[in-house]
Amino acid sequence: MSAALEVETRRFRMAGTFTISRGSRTEAVVVEVRLVEGDRVGRGECVPYSRYGESVESVTAQIEGMRAAIAGGLTRAALQEAMPAGAARNALDCAMWDLEAKRTGRPVWQLAGLVEPGPVLTVYTLSLDEPEKMRAAAEANAHRPLLKIKLGGPGDLDRLRAVRAGAPKARLVLDANEGWSAADYAAIAPELADLGVEMVEQPLPADDDGALAGIARPIPVCADEAAHTRATLPALAGKYDMINIKLDKTGGLTEALALKAAAEAAGMKIMIGCMVGSSLSMAPGVLAAQGAQVVDLDAPLLLAEDRDTPMIYDEAGIHPAPPALWG
Repeated sequence: MSAALEVETRRFRMAGTFTISRGSRTEAVVVEVRLVEGDRVGRGECVPYSRYGESVESVTAQIEGMRAAIAGGLTRAALQEAMPAGAARNALDCAMWDLEAKRTGRPVWQLAGLVEPGPVLTVYTLSLDEPEKMRAAAEANAHRPLLKIKLGGPGDLDRLRAVRAGAPKARLVLDANEGWSAADYAAIAPELADLGVEMVEQPLPADDDGALAGIARPIPVCADEAAHTRATLPALAGKYDMINIKLDKTGGLTEALALKAAAEAAGMKIMIGCMVGSSLSMAPGVLAAQGAQVVDLDAPLLLAEDRDTPMIYDEAGIHPAPPALWG
């Protein structure tokens, strides 16, 4: 592949303040990559994440560092060795898939040897707040079949009970974003099943999660910050029941699909997640999400503005990307 590289930072206003255990944001800041080959343009998007030591500046510099290699015909296979996993490689990997689809006239799902994708039900995320505000948010979204609740601090059980009261019929999963201690988890876990929670995501810090191997897990525990690529999979055994695959962690769709296959072979259930990005970030994720037990690709629903050609969301969930967007 020989193409000209273009890199741009884009900002998308959020519909409100989005809060997790580590902080709040009012906009989604993404880095967009465009690979230009004549009149064909392949696009990819990534979301730099400070939790992993990334910034817009560092990710942009990583991508710019590949300019000569891309001009020299860097292939997608070679990209996997040329760059470490992370947001920068994700944007380039997805742009390469998109350009290949435009060059060949075949959709990415065919190029990847996948079955034709369909819509998948996605969670809708309620950000961390005071219990009454979370109850109000739950009531406003009680029509949605699956809610994801951001927790990770004192009063979490009160928040969870408030959400359940606000949305008594919704399915619930929750995400502590590494915000609990082993003692917190041991105290809260027995009540989760009674409240109808189906899964808890990353309850303990990724670098201090050994206690999960010796604590009863009444509902499935999903690795997020502890899971990045196939190389991190062995360390999850005995501690987690599921793995959250995000393309910004795996470094693109290529490794995401390989990690999904490896995790399934290891007996783990699959969650496909996302960072807070635009529809361009979600598009390749839908391909990985086919057949996953939990899908969390709702970021565009949290935005006040999106791509000119956005992903389609309806009662069936999130639909595969229109060709004008990606793939």
